[in-house]
Parts: sequence; structure tokens; C-alpha cells
Amino acid sequence: MSDLYKKIVDLCAHKGVSVTTMCSETGISRSSLSELKAGRSKSISSESLCKIADYFSVSTDYVLGKTESVEEFNEYVELLAARPELRALFKLTKDASKNDVENAVKIIKAFKN
Repeated sequence: MSDLYKKIVDLCAHKGVSVTTMCSETGISRSSLSELKAGRSKSISSESLCKIADYFSVSTDYVLGKTESVEEFNEYVELLAARPELRALFKLTKDASKNDVENAVKIIKAFKN
């Protein structure tokens, strides 16, 4: 069983639905997930991935195992929603390079100290 399929099964269990129900409610082909489960396929379409992420209210990165937890992701979303200054900071840095963001973090840490 692939890590991706296991993540989808875990998300279904957390929501209290079966994989078949999730497929039916999202319009995803059950056979594509059966292929993933059996190891005959290594991935699913980006469209299916987006549908799954939307269904469970998580990011595609979470479904793919690139972020640690739904709780961590939801915490960030809640902070962005609740704090206008963080939204402004996010908007300013969303197109910044990794180096730009790292430099901004160093500056903020220096101000805090």
C-alpha cells in the first residue's frame, strides 16, 4: 500500500467515511485509488488530488505527506484569518524568494531580541 493511499485512508477514517463514499462524493474514480492501493499506480491525477484535499479541507501538500499535520495547517490558516498583520506579511512575502524570506525572518528575530 502506497504512502499516498494510506494518507487518504487515514483522512477518510478521521472524517468517518469510507474511501468508496469519498470517491462517490467527490466524483473520483474508485478504480484509480484501487490501482494506487495495489501498487499498480504510483500517483493520482492532480485534479483528483485537489478534489481530495478540498473534500477534507487540507492542502494538497498534506495529502502528499509534505506537511506534518492537519492541525498545524489549520493553525496557520486561523492565524492568517485572525491577524491582519500576519495576512499583510504573508501577502508581502508570497512572491519572495526563499532567501528573501529567510532574511526577513532574521530581521524579525533580531527585533524580538
